[in-house]
Amino acid sequence: QVQVVESGGGLVQAGGSLRLSCAASGSISSINGMGWYRQAPGKQRESVASITNGGTTNYAESVKGRFTISRENAKNTGTLQMNSLKPEDTAVYYCKVRGRPSVSWSYFDYWGQGTQVTVSS
Repeated sequence: QVQVVESGGGLVQAGGSLRLSCAASGSISSINGMGWYRQAPGKQRESVASITNGGTTNYAESVKGRFTISRENAKNTGTLQMNSLKPEDTAVYYCKVRGRPSVSWSYFDYWGQGTQVTVSS
């Protein structure tokens, strides 16, 4: 069983910052990628940022220059530092981990339950 848990969401004023954390635990042997997604009310879930094992990052155009994704491979954890937040960043943020469970040679996507981020104007 693999669990992914996000934390760090909350309410912040426009221009403020939040730091989200993601932790993968359980019977997971390795992780080869981690990503953050978000879903605002009435909208589809969208990719925000991702990072590979080698540290290559990718960002949505809407967050470039404001958000920074990072991870600690040895600890199976990652963070999303969000600066200069805007009201349009309001959404539920999800962490996705692409990992290999100890009982398999295949990689699967594991999702957390999400954490609410609300940015007031």
